[in-house]
Amino acid sequence: MLPVRTPGPRLPVRRDPAPSRLRYRLNRLWLRQGFRRLVNFGVPMLAGLAAAWTLSSELDLRGRTLAVVEEARAAIVYRPQFVITSVVVPDVSRDLAEAIRVAAFVQLPVSSLELDVNAVRDRVEQLDAVERVRVRALASGVLEIRAAERVPLVVWRSDAGLELLDAGGVRVAEIDSRRRRPDLPLIAGDGADRAVPEALALLAEARPVGARIRGLVRQGERRWDLILDRGQLVKLPAQGAVDALGTVMALEARDDLLKRDVSVVDVRDPRRLMLRLNEPAIDELERLRKTAAGEDA
Repeated sequence: MLPVRTPGPRLPVRRDPAPSRLRYRLNRLWLRQGFRRLVNFGVPMLAGLAAAWTLSSELDLRGRTLAVVEEARAAIVYRPQFVITSVVVPDVSRDLAEAIRVAAFVQLPVSSLELDVNAVRDRVEQLDAVERVRVRALASGVLEIRAAERVPLVVWRSDAGLELLDAGGVRVAEIDSRRRRPDLPLIAGDGADRAVPEALALLAEARPVGARIRGLVRQGERRWDLILDRGQLVKLPAQGAVDALGTVMALEARDDLLKRDVSVVDVRDPRRLMLRLNEPAIDELERLRKTAAGEDA
C-alpha cells in the first residue's frame, strides 16, 4: 500500500502587484490637470448652480429679481425731469410743422432716456421740404425739432406734373395747379431740374422784361429757350447763355428789339443774330421792298 499523505498547511496566495486595466486608466486620467480641476471645482460649481436654479424656480426668485430691477429702472427713467410731454417745431410754416410732427413719430409721453433722437432726425430729414434738422430734448419736457426749410424758387413742369424746386433743383413739394404759385417763375423740359442755377441766372439777366416772361424751356437737356408773351421766343446757346441773353437785353434797351413785330430771336450762334418776323411784318417788308423797286404795291 502507498502511504497516505496528510495535507499540510495552505500557503497564502500572492496578489499580483500590477493594477487592473480600469484602475490604470483612472489613475492616468487623474494625473491630468484639467480633469482634476473639473472634479475639484467644476462638479461642485455645477451642483451649486443646479441647486440655486432649482431653488429660484421653486421660490420664483428670478421673476422677483427682474421685477425689482425693472421697478428701479422705471423709477429713474420716468422721473418727471426726463419725461417729454410735447413736441415743438419753431420757425417753419404751419403745414410743414404738422408734417414734421407726423414724420417724427414720437408717442407721448416718452422718456428722454429712451427716445432715439438720431432716429427722429433721420425720419424728419426724409421730408422733401426739409434741408437739415436738429433735435433736442429740453429739461422742460419739450422735444424741440428745429428744421431748415427749403425755399421754393421755381415751378418745374414735367411729365410727372408740377413740382416746386429750390435753388439747387431739389424737390420741395408737389402742386396740382400753376395758380397755386403764380409768384414763382416756370421752367419746363427734361433735365430742367438739374439746371436750376443757370435758369435763375437767366431770369435775373432778363429782369428788364420780367413782366413779359412766361417761362424757360429746356431743349435737349443742353440749352434754354426764353418764352415771352405775344408768342416771342429767344433761342439761347448751350454755352454762354447768360452772356447771349445779356446781348439781347442790350439791344432791347437800345432799339426796343423785343417790342417789334419779331417772333424769334436766335442767338445760338454768337457771331450773328438771327430774327424771324411775324407774318404781318413780312408782308409789310415785302410791300416796302416792292415800293422801293418802283413796282405797283
